[in-house]
Amino acid sequence: MDIKFNLDWSKKTHIFHLKVWILVTIFLSIFALVVFMLWYYIIHKKKSKEKKIMLPVRLVPNPIESREIGIDQNSATRVHNNYMFIEKDSHKLLNHFKNDDKNGDDIIISQPGSFNCLDNDDSSVKKNQSFSSPELSHLDWGHWFTLRELEIATDKFSKENVIGEGGYGVVYRGRLVNGTIVAVKRLLNNLGQAEKEFRVEVEAIGHVRHKHLVRLLGYCIEGTHRLLVYEYVDNGNLEQWLHGGMAHLGHLTWDGRIKILLGTAKALAYLHDAIEPKVVHRDIKTSNILIDHDFNAKISDFGLAKLLGEGKSHIFTRVMGTFGYVAPEYASSGYLNEKSDVYSFGVVLLEAITGRDPVDDSRPVHEKNMVDWLKMMVGARRSDEVVDPNIETRPSTSSLKRALLTALRCVDPNAEQRPTMSQVVRMLESEEYPIPRESRRRRKESH
Repeated sequence: MDIKFNLDWSKKTHIFHLKVWILVTIFLSIFALVVFMLWYYIIHKKKSKEKKIMLPVRLVPNPIESREIGIDQNSATRVHNNYMFIEKDSHKLLNHFKNDDKNGDDIIISQPGSFNCLDNDDSSVKKNQSFSSPELSHLDWGHWFTLRELEIATDKFSKENVIGEGGYGVVYRGRLVNGTIVAVKRLLNNLGQAEKEFRVEVEAIGHVRHKHLVRLLGYCIEGTHRLLVYEYVDNGNLEQWLHGGMAHLGHLTWDGRIKILLGTAKALAYLHDAIEPKVVHRDIKTSNILIDHDFNAKISDFGLAKLLGEGKSHIFTRVMGTFGYVAPEYASSGYLNEKSDVYSFGVVLLEAITGRDPVDDSRPVHEKNMVDWLKMMVGARRSDEVVDPNIETRPSTSSLKRALLTALRCVDPNAEQRPTMSQVVRMLESEEYPIPRESRRRRKESH
């Protein structure tokens, strides 16, 4: 019986003349493989569904509220809803320059645009430990994004989503899973540069909130990757509105310019006077003043910011900033305090009044430096000739005088004679002669 059984299984078939037992083995193997593939597909599909279900739709929380500075009361400035008029093409002229290192200090100044070099001895962030440690990813503010989330939001950091770039890295437009539009700054980790800028920006504005500061919503720390996520402001910046980048939409009115400058002044007053430690931005310029659809100013780019702790009136540090906006005492010696921001703001205010670049090599020699040219014009009683010709409805004499005197006080070569930003706010809002009482008293005593 056993012999007959073995002979039957060993019998050749008509299928390629294969023996019965070989054919059966092949069919059983194919059946097992099909069953395994079906099982694997079902399990894999189930896991994918679970992942999609578990993926959190993370809402972006508001940063911690900080007390507002009390300077917004009795605002005397009221602006119109229409901030644009007259379509006219104009072009921004880039200024080339040479670094001047007379005192042996490292003076690093950029052309108009983003700039982010930091000094190695950054005393304002020494107390912070390295963010490369995993446990420090759980900061006590904002939203902790994963790299994967931001890759999805920016379509894998596609070129089509690039909205800005520079030495610091690249800024992308992104859409979070909950539909929120954000700006994602991906820092370049050149010799640890991303780490430095990440710490500076987080420490400077991570815990604060002000309507005229771009909100830092969250961050991403994975390996060597450092990313910062901001609210998205998509109505250009002041440089574009003044020098042609947004000319296809029209030109800013006088009231529109004053509104933007007043908002900027309030934000700086908040950084200097309302929080501890105070924050010196160190790179105030028109391209760092973003504008929303209501024409509110929002200061951005805190990559060069410095913190002045309690009891510190100033620090000495490497000179960085943007050519034409840097305060003279800071450029010559590295002496930095909040009055450096005041000087930069004064330059921005003059730029908004005149529509000129801070330095323009295309103009005659005596007009290349905007601040010097304007002082000459005011001294010659020709201040009515300095107003930007793109402003269709000219400002009143009193409004122009108030803005010019405020700006000239801000760019005083003597840092001690410059007003604080809180005083600047009152000067811009007031209908009176823009010199604070305490400054008038000092001047009378000096005489």
